[in-house]
Amino acid sequence: MTTTRLLSDLDLLRSRQFPARSERYGPLGSGPGFHVAALATGEESGEGDGSRREEAEEQYEAERDGLAALLAARWGAPDLMSLWSLLDRGAAGEELPEPWSGLCGHVPDLMLWRVDARWIGLGVARWGEEALFQLLAVVTEVDPP
Repeated sequence: MTTTRLLSDLDLLRSRQFPARSERYGPLGSGPGFHVAALATGEESGEGDGSRREEAEEQYEAERDGLAALLAARWGAPDLMSLWSLLDRGAAGEELPEPWSGLCGHVPDLMLWRVDARWIGLGVARWGEEALFQLLAVVTEVDPP
């Protein structure tokens, strides 16, 4: 997928209205005040010596970084937010708002921009040791906890 296409998909996501209740349509999950979309999804690669997994991870991180460079030209440098502390807080019983609760179990960190009263985030989701990667975009009015 080209960086231009990823940017176009993100711009479409930013223009969408937030629904009144949670809903899911294919690669898009939305709810009150947020959208989380898979801009790109890899294939399962659990076979072999792990080199394919490393290559896939590098590819998705490179796609994220390429898109982030274009966004940085628009909005300035992003903040980098680690989600590990949210994962720990949720595991300790703290109720975290969406989309943050859902993200922290699969996305170790996000590049975040604050644009027009919304947070725009990019991250690489890691769905287990033997599964796929996804390049995720987040658009939300919900402040990070």
